This record gives sequence, structure tokens and C-alpha cells, in this order.
Amino acid sequence: MSAATGRLPTLLASSVIRGTQLGESHGGLYRIDLDRSLVELKLDWNSTGIDIAGRGGDRGLRGIAFYGECILVAANAALLVLDRDFRVLESFTNPYLQHCHEISVVNDLVFLTATGVDSVLSFDLKKKRFVGGWHLSATGDALNLRGFDPTSGGPGPSHRFHINSVTASATGMWFSGLYTPGLLYTDGNGLSLAAPLPEGTHNAQLLNGGVLYNDTAADRVCYRRSGATTAFAVPDFAPGDIVNAHRYSSTVARPGFARGLCALGDGLVAGGSSPSTISVYDLRTGQRVAQHTLSMDVRNAVHGLAVWPFS
Repeated sequence: MSAATGRLPTLLASSVIRGTQLGESHGGLYRIDLDRSLVELKLDWNSTGIDIAGRGGDRGLRGIAFYGECILVAANAALLVLDRDFRVLESFTNPYLQHCHEISVVNDLVFLTATGVDSVLSFDLKKKRFVGGWHLSATGDALNLRGFDPTSGGPGPSHRFHINSVTASATGMWFSGLYTPGLLYTDGNGLSLAAPLPEGTHNAQLLNGGVLYNDTAADRVCYRRSGATTAFAVPDFAPGDIVNAHRYSSTVARPGFARGLCALGDGLVAGGSSPSTISVYDLRTGQRVAQHTLSMDVRNAVHGLAVWPFS
């Protein structure tokens, strides 16, 4: 399926392949020309040093951002810096960067979700070091956000909120998780609820006065504004067309898992789903206007999506 009018941008997508073994591909980076249905695997993440323990483990690549001429990509416990030819130039890690999901760049700082410790970290791209951390906790029904220095000490392992989404600006930071009450905001002086969300979301972000998010628990992409919600069901495939569906239960991988989301402009957004499929949705008409599948293997799931900024 292709767009009815206009030209769609080229996207960069990251993927995770669950259930693979050391030496096999655990995902990678794909550049996708949606208009011409051209897909290029630009980086195959098949390092033999990957830690495969636990659900998801170190597998695959996740959040994507750009800084100057560089591509920034989140691995499980590292921030990767690549050049435009997808060569890994540098890699940075921290004891509190555990199960990283999404990342966001503002000025010279990159903000990273540290899902395994219910935190967000910041990394200074000029100084090349981690410079800040914020840990979310709760006392009864009250949420608390505490700052910490990730170079000298921080929180222990925790998945209470499963923080997976972050966006930042010069004035503040928005973040959310599977089990937060919604999209949270901090300007460094307090914590507030920017937008309520259902349980089980990924990739929540503000957009044109509303909030855009993957309602992963319900297999759909949603946009809520002024009390009204526009929802798009992710693509559904016949069981016989899905590869490895008989080998992997929902505890490892399942069809329809909605993850990866970015705004394209002009009312269009792109969302990812499993098996690795990228769809373009029109918020104005409520229609899916483009779709491209990278793999029919149910273990292979899109995690990060971003508009390719280079010519």
C-alpha cells in the first residue's frame, strides 16, 4: 500500500529479534524509503558479546536520535554513536543505564530511559560523560522524582513503572512508562501529569496540542486531543503468513505488538508493530495510508522510528 498523495520521508528503524542465540542477528538498523518500498539493512546487531539473559535481554537496538552528522542509537546498556555510513564510532555505558528504550536529544544533551532502574539519565555529548539522573518512585499514591549523580551513586534495580519513553526540550522533560498514570513532565522544580494515559503504553509524546502514543496493550496507535481519541489498529496478518508463530508464546513475542512512533508532519505519523511492519497513519482522516513489512518473523519487532534527516 502506498500514500495516495504527496511524498513520504525516508525513515530509520531499529528492531529487536527475540529468542535468537549468540552469533545470530538480534536486530539492527533499517533505512526505509516508504515511497519506493525500498529497505536497506544498514547495521546487523549480531555481536557475540550480547547478554541474552532475560526477556529481551541485550537483544536488538532501540531508541534513535541524531546529533550533527552522527546517528545515536540505544542498545540495552549503551549509547552508540554512529556516522552516516553506520560505522560505530563510540559507545558509552553507565551502571545505571539498564534496559534502555527511548532517547531524546536537545542541544548537546541526550536523555535516555533507564527502564531497569525506573530512571532517566542524561549524557553530555560534548563532554562525553553522563551528567544527570532522575529516579521515579512512589509513596502510597504520590509519585516522587529524585535527582542523582549517575557517576557516584543511584537507585537499585526496579521495574515498577517500566519507563520507556522520553522527549526533552530546553525547558523540561516528558517521560512515561507501562505503569505510570500518564505522560509526566518535569522542569527540574517539580513533577506534574502532562496527559493521562492507559496502562501499557510506549512512545508517548506531545503533538500539536494532543498526545500521541502506542497503546501496546490494545494493539493500536492513538492520538488524543481535546477529549477525543483517534485510534488505529495495527496491521493484522493471517496466522499462516507469520513465521515462527508456533514456536514463541506471548511471553517472548506476539503479533500486533505496537512499538516505535514518530511524527512525519502534515498530520501523518509512522508507527511500528510486530512482525516488523511500519505503517503510516493520517490523523486527519483516521486512515492507514501506507504500510511496509520488513519481516514476517514474529520475533522481529520494530522498536525505534525516526525520520532520516540526511539527503
